[in-house]
Amino acid sequence: MSDRSVSTIESALERATDLETDEALAVLEDAHRKLADLDDSQLQEADLDVDLEGHTSPREALETRIEQRIREIKNRDAYDGGLGSAMNPGDDDAP
Repeated sequence: MSDRSVSTIESALERATDLETDEALAVLEDAHRKLADLDDSQLQEADLDVDLEGHTSPREALETRIEQRIREIKNRDAYDGGLGSAMNPGDDDAP
């Protein structure tokens, strides 16, 4: 069961990239809740594709990935909305 739950979390991280902002954030928040529901022994037993470098546990590594993806999704809207050029009017290449 733990491998399946962890796979669901990892799948959510990948799927969120292709979804609209609201859907992506909902998927990531659900993944964060599922991660919170897993205990550490389940995470240790699971076959994780997680880089632990700089992290103390698989949980911390997955939490960091989820938080990073949430920031990416939110920043994606800023780039799409032209806030980059509003903040840097002299930069023609500003998003």
